[in-house]
Amino acid sequence: MAEIKKRKIMDVDAPNRSTGIINGSTSNVLNWEDVRYTWAYPKYKRMLANFWVPSEVNMAADIKQWPKLSDQEQETFLKIIGLLALLDSIQSDYAGKAADYITDSSVNALMIILAQQEVVHNHSYSYVLSSLVTKSKQDEVFEYWRTDKALRDRNDFVTNGYAEFADDPSVPNFLKSIVYDVILEGLFFYSGFAFFYNLARNQKMVATSTMINYINRDEQIHVDLFVKIFKEVLAENPEHDTPELRKFAVETFRKAAELEIEWGRSVIGNEFDGISMTELEQYIKFYANVRCNQLGYGHEAFPEVPRKNPMKWIKAYEEVDNGKTDFFEQKSRQYVKVSDDNGFDDL
Repeated sequence: MAEIKKRKIMDVDAPNRSTGIINGSTSNVLNWEDVRYTWAYPKYKRMLANFWVPSEVNMAADIKQWPKLSDQEQETFLKIIGLLALLDSIQSDYAGKAADYITDSSVNALMIILAQQEVVHNHSYSYVLSSLVTKSKQDEVFEYWRTDKALRDRNDFVTNGYAEFADDPSVPNFLKSIVYDVILEGLFFYSGFAFFYNLARNQKMVATSTMINYINRDEQIHVDLFVKIFKEVLAENPEHDTPELRKFAVETFRKAAELEIEWGRSVIGNEFDGISMTELEQYIKFYANVRCNQLGYGHEAFPEVPRKNPMKWIKAYEEVDNGKTDFFEQKSRQYVKVSDDNGFDDL
């Protein structure tokens, strides 16, 4: 069945525990002790533990450093912020549209948290810009997506894929939209992340890069969530696990990588010490393979690319996951609050 149905707000005749991730039956009452998917509650706890807000990050040092950046560094910094703001705005909306068709209350709850985290990411970009540049410049940055061709091409690639599902909701289009989601959250951010991490390892704009690290960590969890949804849909609806879907996914990752490389050339090129365009291209192709493999399609996007991260230095920034840790100060910043309800024994 290609049809995909929206979740009912309440169904008194259905069980609390859902009968399927899509097109299932559920009362829509969430009982975390009785959910269909064993991975849902651990994912919920992980997403809550990663809670953060931009104002936690002190921008004082970045404010002092900003005028000392080169003109090229400032221009690239602002262009990438403009890109990230657009992508996370799109993502908040897509998460809500996709959640409407998920007939499992626990997974729907995770989608709501995901959308909230995307809103926080957008807040962080406004917070960074308001700390560094004038209001008129902030407004200009949020308009970049309209005029930069490389930026527009890659963004249209994803938004058009999302629109196909929004305009014609079906199981095949839902699955294809998840492929686009994994590209947005697991590939299209990554040349921008590399730029900020390169600044950080040169002791520049560390506060901004700390927030980028938090966003990076959130996006990795979001990718994993959508991968799990994708695989559950196929496991429960095997008639949609087709060679055509596999071909679509592989070809879409290839095209996405080409667009990301084109964007990387336009915004980074060979302008910055520490970032080689050759390495960046391999890095993007490497991640295209990683994401393709996560969805179950092996390393077919770029089979010739080695299975090791070509930008080894970046792992120190991508893999920081020790609570909320600044990668220079290495200070754990967990946000578990003590109250009469939990007490110290629950920490």
